Amino acid sequence: MIVQRVVLNSRPGKNGNPVAENFRVEEVNLPDNINEGQVQVRTLYLSVDPYMRCRMNEDTGSDYISPWQLSQVVDGGGIGIIEESKHTNFTKGDFVTSFYWPWQTKVILDGNILEKVDPQLVDGHLSYFLGAIGMPGLTSLIGIQEKGHITAESNQTMVVSGAAGACGSLAGQIGHLMGCSRVVGICGTPEKCLLLTSELGFDAAINYKEGSVAEQLRELCPSGVDVYFDNVGGDISDTVISQMNQNSHIILCGQISQYNKDVPYPPPLPSAVEAIRKERNITRSKRL
Repeated sequence: MIVQRVVLNSRPGKNGNPVAENFRVEEVNLPDNINEGQVQVRTLYLSVDPYMRCRMNEDTGSDYISPWQLSQVVDGGGIGIIEESKHTNFTKGDFVTSFYWPWQTKVILDGNILEKVDPQLVDGHLSYFLGAIGMPGLTSLIGIQEKGHITAESNQTMVVSGAAGACGSLAGQIGHLMGCSRVVGICGTPEKCLLLTSELGFDAAINYKEGSVAEQLRELCPSGVDVYFDNVGGDISDTVISQMNQNSHIILCGQISQYNKDVPYPPPLPSAVEAIRKERNITRSKRL
């Protein structure tokens, strides 16, 4: 059987922007038979996530993320349906997921890396297992639970950067549910701002491409910032940190503005911002 797959064709370099030519679509032959313990699956959904930029480098900068190999199929979170099974835990027609799903239309996998999912839990929206109740949802939930130090009825203000993304959009909602009295999101278009405030329960939203982020933060967060869910790093985060309160908390979820640069993770703050962080005893912790 001939199937299509996506392989890493070249690396952009630690200081380069990814381009389409870094990837290649090719056809390969899928064996006709599977071995004991294996399953053949048809891919339904693949998750494209910011951390994958690091996997394009030969050195990911992290001990828990492995690099993609040149001319080899890339992988990530995925969902598919089993077409043939020789694994005791799975039968034909089961829906399954894995964090190591090859970007391939059909693939033979070791059944031990798969987890069965129930479409009824998500009203048939299988992609939710890669979003709100998948890795992004758990990242947001655990990050806020463990690193946000939110106390109900304490009148805390949370700011979320990358607020319309997979993690950010959930983080704002979770922040409210856990007791934040005010949640402000930062994103990049008027449409995203409207989505945050009209559908996702954010109290306000800032379009960082329009006007001064610092001025808008002062207006929308008059009591300062107590919890910052940071998805982007860079200038936006420096601006938020400068308006954070004494003994406040930064949750480091991502630093997407820095992923095309050869810097350590987490990237060091500018000296003036780091001085503010230390003076105000602001914690800056990676999410678990």
